[in-house]
Amino acid sequence: MKKKQLRSAFRMLFIIAFGFVLLYPIIWMVFASLKTDVEIQSYTAPLIPAHWLWENYARGWQGFGGITFTKFFSNSFLITVTATFFTAISSSVVAYGFARIQFKGKKVWFALMMATMMIPSQVLIIPQYIIFNTLGWVGTFAPLIVPHIFTNAFFVFLIIQFVQGLPIELDEAAIIDGCNRYSTFPKIILPLIKPALISTIVIQFYWKWDEFMGPLLYLNKPEKYNVALAVKAFADAT
Repeated sequence: MKKKQLRSAFRMLFIIAFGFVLLYPIIWMVFASLKTDVEIQSYTAPLIPAHWLWENYARGWQGFGGITFTKFFSNSFLITVTATFFTAISSSVVAYGFARIQFKGKKVWFALMMATMMIPSQVLIIPQYIIFNTLGWVGTFAPLIVPHIFTNAFFVFLIIQFVQGLPIELDEAAIIDGCNRYSTFPKIILPLIKPALISTIVIQFYWKWDEFMGPLLYLNKPEKYNVALAVKAFADAT
């Protein structure tokens, strides 16, 4: 019993120590946000600030150029929530079509869709910018939202796996009861693929909220910045 307790105690100490190492950058960042600029830049300054400057948060929230972070957060929420909504809806509809509906050239279209996942995003930057600039969308949120109406190959593939795991008899029973393809999906399939939809929403929300390159290319006015771009501009200004 004593050996087991010692092993358990050693294991817990190791986990705590390892967890502290992983969390230390976050802990340092929290304490650094309450320090003076001199303390932050000093290599010999202790972790705990000598003077707790809570007003740093108030000054930081004021942003720059007369634009507060309230505006930047509202921009990020608008872009992220709208893009995530369109991604979830369009990806689930396309996934249902590939998983349940037989149509001519289905394998070819599916292969082409999957092939888009192998195209580096850097290759698409210039063509996309030319298209959006021609449409007059540069300087607006449209380039960051509209493309998500036309689905995402990764999430389509993810949702297809869930739809294919559902018994085909559910669709047949719905058709016998008077449903067609357009009503079977929202009434039968959609409620059953909630785990896939939740995964899609969480992942897409995280990706879109943390996006930097897209806003950097298309948002050329500070009042349009999202949080990621605003934090970078704020750090450069200070």
